[in-house]
Amino acid sequence: MSWLTAVQRLRTQREAGVLVTVTDVRGHAPRDAGAKMVVAEARTWGSVGGGNLEETAVARARAMLVAGAAEPERLEVGLSDKARTDHGRQCCGGEVTLLLEPLPVVPSVAVFGVGHVGLELARVLSGHDLDLHLVDSRAGQLADDRLAPVLAGEARVEVHRAPVPELALGAIPPGTHVLVMTHDHAEDFALCDAALRCTHLATIGLIGSDAKWTRFRTGLTVEGHDEPTIARIRCPIGLPGLGGSGKEPATIAVSVAAELLDLFAADRARAVR
Repeated sequence: MSWLTAVQRLRTQREAGVLVTVTDVRGHAPRDAGAKMVVAEARTWGSVGGGNLEETAVARARAMLVAGAAEPERLEVGLSDKARTDHGRQCCGGEVTLLLEPLPVVPSVAVFGVGHVGLELARVLSGHDLDLHLVDSRAGQLADDRLAPVLAGEARVEVHRAPVPELALGAIPPGTHVLVMTHDHAEDFALCDAALRCTHLATIGLIGSDAKWTRFRTGLTVEGHDEPTIARIRCPIGLPGLGGSGKEPATIAVSVAAELLDLFAADRARAVR
């Protein structure tokens, strides 16, 4: 598997890794500048030269994974019989500089309901490096021309045309933050009920008023959910106070996006504990 395919696979599988690149070679070395290797917790792909050079790089990359490192590191490795490391000697006679770049697990968000607010939220989120899942039971809401500004952004977007939206929850990757904001309260309720039965989701947010949430809490209790389970859903969504400055879709979208940024930060903090 090529290093590029490995990077893509780690992202899809939501697994952290480190990209190791030979940036400079002085004297003789087993690989030229530009050689790459991807290191994950239990696997590697590609090669930067084998031997103690590669073992040293792998060990340092995995230490970065354990520490949750966010910044790249440079590593110089001597390849002479006088440059002993924990992994033996490599007597090529040169010196290699490696760049180790963290490949973190990027945030994942699923927006159920791409109406006025959902579309505005998708536009804001598309400017960030994250995986964005857009789900709607109405095919027209997910037309390419309507989503063009979102698809042109930095986010990796996956569109789910789902006549029964709650079935799409099974296709959402682990650790995804789910936002329920469809055009139909019955659809919202079915999604909340189904989401609470999923164990792989991160957080669940529901758009709506206090009155809507009171009705939903009662209905979810009738469906057999206990209070701690129901408390997994937060409603209303968005930062307190910020959303109260207006009910325009763009204003609500900014408020919800700001709340998500806080949730992403909390995810990163937990990852390094």
